[in-house]
Amino acid sequence: MAEVGATAESLAEQAGVDPKTAARWVTPGRLPHPRHRAAVAKALGRQVGELWPEVVRRREPAWFRPWADVEQDATSLRSFQPSVIPGLLQTPEYAHAVLSSGPLADDEIEGYVVARLARQAAVLDRPRPPLTVFVIDEAALRRGEPEIMHPQLDHLEAMARRSHVLLHVVPLRAGFHPGQAGAFVIASLDDTEDVGYIDDQAAGRLTNDVAPLWRVWDTVRSVALPRDQSIQLLKAREWLR
Repeated sequence: MAEVGATAESLAEQAGVDPKTAARWVTPGRLPHPRHRAAVAKALGRQVGELWPEVVRRREPAWFRPWADVEQDATSLRSFQPSVIPGLLQTPEYAHAVLSSGPLADDEIEGYVVARLARQAAVLDRPRPPLTVFVIDEAALRRGEPEIMHPQLDHLEAMARRSHVLLHVVPLRAGFHPGQAGAFVIASLDDTEDVGYIDDQAAGRLTNDVAPLWRVWDTVRSVALPRDQSIQLLKAREWLR
């Protein structure tokens, strides 16, 4: 804080908390809530892992770690999700709700949420973030309790306005499309071939055979709304009224 001239008040303003709460963060053992750590790290010009290394120990499943490493090196990411909000765009509350719906024990969920938020910061808030293009089926926007989905859709709208983030929604009126077979991501990297990541019920997997994914991507992208109309849909969210 001293190095960048920050105060408890300035951190509180950027993290959206009370100054007394921010003042407690300088006490050893007192950590900001996961939802505030990325904002504090950004304000201080550091990574979350530099400030609180104990909270970013690799808690992802072992099968996911190779993909997390690919994300770190990607120059662009193209993600399609038919049923949930992509992990890189989830709020802490939404991530907690999604993770709670699976087989994780209660004492494991918080660690996975922390790891997910750290991953978001490492990919989207790094000095030169990748171009990220997200195509999300409207069905994913409609799933979830209003108290969770309103803040989540606010977050999506804010992220969609970033210069390096392109967000497109496939409206329900688009009907059936090949993306309904499952979620996937295509990562492009410098000086190497594209890498794909495919979700399934057992575990995600990496693949270098990305030609089939590109064909599906071209289809779902063609039936998705333009960027401005997608943002308007997020803003209107008539199904939550």
